[in-house]
Amino acid sequence: MKLLLHSLFLLLAFETQARTHSCDVVIVGGTPAGITAAIAAAREGKNSVILERSAHIGGLPANGLGATDIATRGATAGLFARFIALNKAYYESRYGADSPQARDCSDGYRFEPAVAQRTFERMLAEAGPGKITVLTGRQFDAEARYVVKKGDRIVSIRVLDRTTGREEHYSGAMFIDATYEGDLGAAAGVPFRTGREGAGEYGEPCAGKIYRWWKHGPDADGTTYEGDDAIQAYNYRLCLTDDPQNRLAIPRPERYDREEYVSLVGDVLDGRNTDARYRKADSAAMARNRRRIESGERTAAPGDVWGMAKITSMTRLPNAKTDANNQHLALISTDLPEENWPWPTADWAWRDRFAERLRDYTLGLLWFAQHDEALPAHFREACLQWGLAADEYRDNGGFPRQVYVREGRRLEGCYFFTAGDALPEAEGKRPPLHPASVTASHYALDSHAVRKREAGRVHLDGFFSHPTAVYTVPYGVMVPRRIENLLFPAAVSGSHVGFSTLRMEPCWMALGEAAGTAAALAIDSRKDVRGIPTESLQERLLRHGAMLVYLRDLKADDPDYARVQRLALRGFFPEWEAGLDRVLDGETARLWSTLAGREITADGTTTRREWLRRITTNQFLKPN
Repeated sequence: MKLLLHSLFLLLAFETQARTHSCDVVIVGGTPAGITAAIAAAREGKNSVILERSAHIGGLPANGLGATDIATRGATAGLFARFIALNKAYYESRYGADSPQARDCSDGYRFEPAVAQRTFERMLAEAGPGKITVLTGRQFDAEARYVVKKGDRIVSIRVLDRTTGREEHYSGAMFIDATYEGDLGAAAGVPFRTGREGAGEYGEPCAGKIYRWWKHGPDADGTTYEGDDAIQAYNYRLCLTDDPQNRLAIPRPERYDREEYVSLVGDVLDGRNTDARYRKADSAAMARNRRRIESGERTAAPGDVWGMAKITSMTRLPNAKTDANNQHLALISTDLPEENWPWPTADWAWRDRFAERLRDYTLGLLWFAQHDEALPAHFREACLQWGLAADEYRDNGGFPRQVYVREGRRLEGCYFFTAGDALPEAEGKRPPLHPASVTASHYALDSHAVRKREAGRVHLDGFFSHPTAVYTVPYGVMVPRRIENLLFPAAVSGSHVGFSTLRMEPCWMALGEAAGTAAALAIDSRKDVRGIPTESLQERLLRHGAMLVYLRDLKADDPDYARVQRLALRGFFPEWEAGLDRVLDGETARLWSTLAGREITADGTTTRREWLRRITTNQFLKPN
């Protein structure tokens, strides 16, 4: 009996130990931001664990977002550039540099979901053995009781192993919330925002309630610019193909409601769409379009598209696949506004129910477009050319495994990013320059709808796209004001409009890289995340080719790359080019003299590069 009790005691002790884990950095979320955070921490000598709820890592790029959302290629570098380079290398190695696949990958910026996952796995492997542990099926619930804190410092978190049903404890020196929802930050007590600010709060374009013709206006009736609690819509980024050898038929979902989709019939016949050109269409034009379609021809309405493109915006990927997103020109598409509003703060049981509802809605829409006899036969035939890619998501019937959570909580950090941080200060100029920048980035201010179709409105409430210029992102957007050992590179600090440009995977990957580096620096210096020297963080990032300030003609392999980046943060390059091998001109000499606190002369022969080397090697520069 004593032996049996002793054996049971040892077994319980072993199980308790197996469920308790400690490492340098604990990362919640196997998103691209979480992956780059782990890699960056590893190269600084720190070990980490990635806790991912699903069975697969990679976030949205591994779940259909294969057309990279970046407006200026080269604006974001570092580990994101490595990701792109590995994608390109995969297609060229497997199919040949002159193959259609290599062409369609667009230098690695367009990729199949499975290739994205493979690339992330390779990047994790490159970090070296024993540095990064990836655990899937680990669920963190955003409740305070699952976070153990000592004062303003997180000691450990409790996570559910979804396979065994057991609770696991993870302790670490640093914690990184890489979830799209900001779950860990919220549970740790970081204040957060959801919904939309009004235009009057920060003076931002596109803020609040807005009905806008696509793409850049004008704003129409119903627009008030008032703030509210609405959340922009989610969808699935579908991987569709028109290759008969790899095409799965769209299944009719069990929970199918034809009435949800019947408005598409009138939209197809009238050519109705949200393009600004369509606002000139009157009832006579619509009638002409109907007659045209009823005679067997395609739509001729301004801005209108045909077939599957009417309900999905498709970007071609390698191997005859597409990244099929919501169609912004449509009043009904794969987005499902309103119903997702609870998601940011809901528990996982609710989120799972919504994910199933969104799957049924999406499949129902596609099935309706392909089979409902109220639609013109030649429209249905065009839609039937498309199906799910059979070789993607083999364990999920060819359907993406993850909802595209465009915006969850926006955790409040030491810096609050608004539209003004991404808009040029004058025509042709840069946006405000952040000396504490950890990455450059570029995408439009961009939000999807928050409400479903409303009678008499030109578009869905909340849709907008507004141009920006390449901007800098300060470290403070992912740094909490109180918690000492937490960073959040995905659910970053900002307004709805400001966040709408930061929320792209290249930016999140760069912020993840900065978060992992900052975590290691905080451990080494025994400081909290607010106390680490930003210059030291920037130096470590530059060592690995990060882009802190974008210059069109500056590449990471330039021998003076880091030197130029440092000085660019201080305003030495207000224009868009470094022009290092140009002779220094008088205007630039005067600017540099002011910034350096020493006289710099334009002698007609010395290049900008030579002067920069003099400035930095001789400690010519006055301190900040």
